[in-house]
Amino acid sequence: MADLQTDQPGPAVPIPTDLTDERLVGGAGGLSGVMSSFGNRLKGGDLGSLPVILGLVVIGLVFYAQEPAFLSSRQIVSILQFAAPVGIISLGIVLVLLLGEIDLSVGSMSGMAAAIMTVQIVNHGHSFLFGFVAGLLAGVAVGVFYAVLYLKVGVPSFVITLAGLLGFQGVLLQVLGKQGTINLPDGLGLVEFTRTKFVTGAASYVLVVAIVAVYVGTSLYGGYRRRKAGLSSGSTVGLLVRSGIALAGLLWLTYYLNEDRGWGYLWLLFVALVAVMDLALRKTTWGRHVFAVGGNEEAARRAGIKVGRIYLSVFVLCSTLAALGGMLLAAQLTSVSQASGTTDTNLTAIAAAVIGGTSLFGGRGSAYAAMLGILVLQSIQSGLNVIGVGSPVRFMITGGVLILAVAIDSVARRARSSSGRG
Repeated sequence: MADLQTDQPGPAVPIPTDLTDERLVGGAGGLSGVMSSFGNRLKGGDLGSLPVILGLVVIGLVFYAQEPAFLSSRQIVSILQFAAPVGIISLGIVLVLLLGEIDLSVGSMSGMAAAIMTVQIVNHGHSFLFGFVAGLLAGVAVGVFYAVLYLKVGVPSFVITLAGLLGFQGVLLQVLGKQGTINLPDGLGLVEFTRTKFVTGAASYVLVVAIVAVYVGTSLYGGYRRRKAGLSSGSTVGLLVRSGIALAGLLWLTYYLNEDRGWGYLWLLFVALVAVMDLALRKTTWGRHVFAVGGNEEAARRAGIKVGRIYLSVFVLCSTLAALGGMLLAAQLTSVSQASGTTDTNLTAIAAAVIGGTSLFGGRGSAYAAMLGILVLQSIQSGLNVIGVGSPVRFMITGGVLILAVAIDSVARRARSSSGRG
C-alpha cells in the first residue's frame, strides 16, 4: 500500500511505493528531477554506461587528431560491420557474467560451429539451412553439457569452459581435417548478408524513426503499467527529451553513413539481438531471476527461484550465441580455417563484456554492455590500423583498457555499498 503525503493542505496524495525509500527519491518531477536523479545515481556509484560512452568519445577524438580518415563514413561502416559478429558472442558472455560465472570457450565454440556449418554445406552438399541449424544445435548441446557438469557434478564453470576451449579447438581441427581451410560459396546467402546487404536511402530514415517511435511507445506503456501498480513512472518530459536527442543523433548518423553504404544488415541484426535480450532481462520474470541469482544465489533459491533452470538457460544461450557469432564471422571472412575462433576472438568477446560495464562480481550489467564494449575494442583496432600501428600495441592497449574497466567497476561497487545501493 502506498504511503500518504499529509504535510500539504488538501487531500492526501499517495506516494508511489518505490519512492518511500529515500535512496530512490528524485526519479520524477520534470527535467530538473531527471537531472537530480542522474546526479544522485552518479554519487552513489551507479555509473551505468557513462564511462564507456566517454571512452568512445576520447578514442574518436584521439584517432581523428592522428588521422581524420578515422571518422569517415566508410570507416565507421566498417567498424560497425566487423564489430557485430564478435559482439554477438560477447552478448552471451554478458549473460554468464550476470550470474557471476565465466565461459572461456566461446571463441573455440564459435570456430567449431562455423566448421560444422561449412563442412555440411561444402563437403557434404547439404543445404545452407541444414548446415546453419547444425551449427546452432551444436551450441545448444554444449550449453546443456556445461549446465549438467556445473549443476549435477559441481565442476566450476572456469574449469569446464577451459576444458571446452581446448577440446573444441581439437574438434575444429578434426572437422576440417587435412584441408585446413574451407571457403564458403560466393553466392551463399549468409555471405551476402554479412558483406553486401545494407539499408540505405529513404528506408534507412524510416527505420530510424520507427525504432525511436517503438521505444517511446513501449516506454509510455511501461509507465502506464507502473502507475497502475502504484509505482513511480519516471518523467515523461525526460523521456521525450531523451527520445528527441536520440532521434536527432540517429538521423544525422544515418545521413552520414548513407554517404557510404548505410546501415548493414549484420549490424542491425546485432542491435536487434541486444534490444531483445535487454527487454528479456529487464521486463521478464526470467530476467529478474537472472539478476537475483547473480546477486545472491542462496537468497534466490530460498525465494523459490528455480536456480538450476536459470543456469541451464544462460549456459545454453551463451553457447548458442557463440555458435551464431562464429558462423556469421565465417561468412564475413568467406572461409573457415584452423585459426577460426582462436584466442583473439575469445579474449575480445570476454573483454568487450567487461569493458562495456558488466560486473565480474555478478548481478549487475546490461545487454548493451556487449555493444558498447565491442565498439570500444573495434574502434581501437581500426584506429591503430589506420595510423599504422601493429598488433603488439593493440594487445597492450586492450589489456590496459580492460584493467581500467575492472578498476572502475570495483570503485563503483564500493561506492554503491557505502551508499546502501548494493
